[in-house]
Amino acid sequence: MKSGVYTPVRLTTKFKLFLPMSQPFLTINDNDSITLSQSLQYLQNSGKLQEFLANILRQYVIDKELQSRDDTNSNAAAIEQAVINFRLERNLSDPQAFQTWLDENRLTYKSFHDQVSNGFKRETLKLAVVKENLEEYFQERKPFLDSVVMSRIVVDDYEMAQSLKSKIDSGEGSFEALAREYSVTTERRVNGMMGAVSKATLPDTLKPTIEGAKVGQIIGPFEVEGRWCLFRIEEFIEVTLETKGIKKQLQDELFDRWMNEQLKTLTVKMQIGD
Repeated sequence: MKSGVYTPVRLTTKFKLFLPMSQPFLTINDNDSITLSQSLQYLQNSGKLQEFLANILRQYVIDKELQSRDDTNSNAAAIEQAVINFRLERNLSDPQAFQTWLDENRLTYKSFHDQVSNGFKRETLKLAVVKENLEEYFQERKPFLDSVVMSRIVVDDYEMAQSLKSKIDSGEGSFEALAREYSVTTERRVNGMMGAVSKATLPDTLKPTIEGAKVGQIIGPFEVEGRWCLFRIEEFIEVTLETKGIKKQLQDELFDRWMNEQLKTLTVKMQIGD
């Protein structure tokens, strides 16, 4: 018997998988078959085996955690409501339209129900796992989520940058026009508009000035990566947990972190062959 050990991280708890490898797993054109052992070998050869095993182990961790907790609302009534919501959200309330959708996705009602049920259970577990640490994690991530929208003019020497700043201050030229004419970066095509930049990624020389600046203010020149820049502050974007998409993003990140920590405790031994 051939034996392989999948150990992505240091492990303390053993999890062994024994499989009947010689029986047909897939039948092709009614006269050929692929065993489970061959299937796993194909995955190994294509570099997809670890991903395949990781998905199995994630579901294993979720099932075990659901069995051990009493703070997840995964009763039958809640699951049935999730099924109803799934159909309503996708305009599948009509029985015929729903059956057509099932056929197109090669699903039976049971397999569809199982998928929705598993997704619902995973979501309720995620919310239970992350709720205590969500606010603290938000504060940790906030500098990377807050951003500033800026335009810039980039030139090769300080004297040119200072000259352009003087023209803008005196009203001799507009920021947009001077960006189109003199800036050496591609933003000149859109009047120097950079878009939103995460505050955490700003150069240290810029952060204090930008934090104290007002919308519409032009700051600089600053030397950035060997060139000289003028920046105009267009907008500050401050996020909260109620900002659209932020709470779910952070919940997903925290749950992935928790899942990785659980996977680190597993030892996985896969028996391949007869």
